[in-house]
Amino acid sequence: MLDIKLLRTNPEIVKENIKKKFQDQKLVLVDEVIELDKQFRDAKSKCDELRNQRNTISKQIGALMGKGLKEEAEQTKAQVTAMAQELADLEKQEEVLQAQIKERMLVIPNIIDDSVPIGKDDSENVEIKRFGDPIVPDFEVPYHVDIMEKFNGIDLDSARKTSGNGFYYLCGDIARLHSAILSYARDFMIDRGFTYYIPPYMIRSNVVTGVMSFDEMENMMYKIEGEDLYLIGTSEHSMIGKFIDTIIPENELPKALTSYSPCFRKEVGAHGIEERGVYRIHQFEKQEMVVVCQPEQSMEWFTKLYNNTVDFFRSLDIPVRTLECCSGDLADLKVKSIDVEAWSPRQQKYFEVGSCSNLGDAQARRLGIRIKSKERGNYFAHTLNNTVVAPPRMLIAFLENNLNADGTVNIPKALQMYMGGKEKIQ
Repeated sequence: MLDIKLLRTNPEIVKENIKKKFQDQKLVLVDEVIELDKQFRDAKSKCDELRNQRNTISKQIGALMGKGLKEEAEQTKAQVTAMAQELADLEKQEEVLQAQIKERMLVIPNIIDDSVPIGKDDSENVEIKRFGDPIVPDFEVPYHVDIMEKFNGIDLDSARKTSGNGFYYLCGDIARLHSAILSYARDFMIDRGFTYYIPPYMIRSNVVTGVMSFDEMENMMYKIEGEDLYLIGTSEHSMIGKFIDTIIPENELPKALTSYSPCFRKEVGAHGIEERGVYRIHQFEKQEMVVVCQPEQSMEWFTKLYNNTVDFFRSLDIPVRTLECCSGDLADLKVKSIDVEAWSPRQQKYFEVGSCSNLGDAQARRLGIRIKSKERGNYFAHTLNNTVVAPPRMLIAFLENNLNADGTVNIPKALQMYMGGKEKIQ
């Protein structure tokens, strides 16, 4: 959510940003907010003026009674009563106007960084750099589910019976590999100085609207019937929500956290759920990074975060590339975002395995996350998040890139201690 002062003083900057994101239908919101804000400030000014008048007149009542001027005192009381009603009406008007302003402000997109490439959708995202050589083996690489099924490692049919499409059972060495990747990711991030967390898997609605846009919420979140609770789509939701309505001393920053959780997603939209596969599913597990920091540190942390994911995948011999998201592909709260994509030897192309986002102070404004400073007073923090690894997609990349011609799968040295010393799955 933007600072309303920006709309008051530089509405053209906000409008230009909306155009860069190809959301011209939202341009009218800027003028609506400016007009509603004017009405709100007028009502507030009148309220303040009436309160001062009422306080002044109220003091006169005692003086009049003391002088025995009962009739004049009663007239003054009536005047105060009339003022009270007018004040109540104005306060109600303030409340309504404030709600209307917030409703619009929540859907006006955040100001993107100047370095973000301008484009309408993900087809115009820009490749930054490749890490590792994308190899195409001289043998056919099967579909990832076929590889798993040869190891008796996945059961989609049973999951469809118990839960429907978008769910799966993992078993045997594939299930162990899944857990090994998460355990390695946990230790990888702890070794890089991040504090490990396991957060709540459900959050309240005020946290949901604090961490994401309405479109994301509609397409992602599962609501718990009859309760003000939602299943998290990623542990970022709980981890950022942890700081709601807090004032963090400047000397305690940055907060660098890494968290494990299951993730639950409706996956509504153009992509849909796969009948047979684990690329886009309703339930998976993930290791996440979250940083809360001072504004001037956020771009430095942004670079650190996506490089952590690159380093993690390269430590497992998986070629990756980084891809800068263009303006039209950025969610409304994001200032800048970079995807990490892994190489698929079967498809002979890269696919997304993680996304790193700098949200500026958007989440902090929505959730009231501030920094306490003697020199600067209290000011809003910046928040960032990034995927370390989400094993369903990671399993695809891992199995395809470590598959041998004889059907066995190599286990890189970094994972062997989590796999009981095994060097291969066979």
